[in-house]
Amino acid sequence: MKRHLISAADLTRDDALLVLDTAEELAHIAERPIKKLPTLRGRTVVNLFFEDSTRTRISFEAAAKRLSADVINFSAKGSSVSKGETLKDTALTLQAMGADAVVIRHGASGAPHTLANSGWLRGSVVNAGDGTHEHPTQALLDAFTMRRRLNDGKGDLEGRRITIVGDVLHSRVARSNVLLLATLGAEVTLVAPPTLLPIGVETWPCQVSYDIDSTLAKSDAVMMLRVQRERMNASYFPTEREYSRRYGLDEKRMAALPEHAIVMHPGPMNRGMEIAANVADSPRSTIVEQVTNGVSVRMAVLYLLLGGSEPAVTTTATEENAK
Repeated sequence: MKRHLISAADLTRDDALLVLDTAEELAHIAERPIKKLPTLRGRTVVNLFFEDSTRTRISFEAAAKRLSADVINFSAKGSSVSKGETLKDTALTLQAMGADAVVIRHGASGAPHTLANSGWLRGSVVNAGDGTHEHPTQALLDAFTMRRRLNDGKGDLEGRRITIVGDVLHSRVARSNVLLLATLGAEVTLVAPPTLLPIGVETWPCQVSYDIDSTLAKSDAVMMLRVQRERMNASYFPTEREYSRRYGLDEKRMAALPEHAIVMHPGPMNRGMEIAANVADSPRSTIVEQVTNGVSVRMAVLYLLLGGSEPAVTTTATEENAK
């Protein structure tokens, strides 16, 4: 792998499979009495969040701590950033603290790229979501979940058909998923009203449809995207009821899926809008699994980027020493 993880496009097929295979090994740690490895002992991981995201921040924090890294959580609210400190000043401060990796979430698309290529930091930079651009570790954990449910946790996703439905325009998850799934050999179809598709989507490695019902019968997985009303300053669709009627996943639409197909959502959900509550809670839903898998995948990313000197999975005796 490269030194940073900024975009899903940074990952070759071999890189992606290395992360997924490493995460598969590390997932077994959660099943043990001692959920900790000494692999990154002495390393410092900084969670630098300029936007609220409890789920992603806690996932990265849990991942780093299970690898015995020291974790510093830096929230922009109430910090010097809110007093006008620049990204450069913040980065230089983190460098002075000896940060080995910075996990950054920022409202501006491109901020992690700027940080990684600025020379302000010597450590690795991991993009935890930037604007409406990308969220590569979310795509990795989604691919990990699909691979477990559809392929017994092995190989790539060659020939699998994945349908991503909803607010693609504002979704960094959609862009990262399209790029990574294409790398892994999957066939991706985006389904959304024309107003919720970004300019240039025709250049993405996927197909585009405006009709969810025409895609369901041939889908191995359907990923519903949250309608990001907080990012909308105009009317992108007539009413919430109309959106739900045309693009929401209810029980009737779920019944049209093949028997083996799964239902996904990156969270948080608008229950009753893009996904019905009984669909979200059904046995086909992987939403809770995705959260669990996120920790394993982020452990794998941090382990591979920071080049842990210990093996990824160690013996129980070694774990005892980590306590």
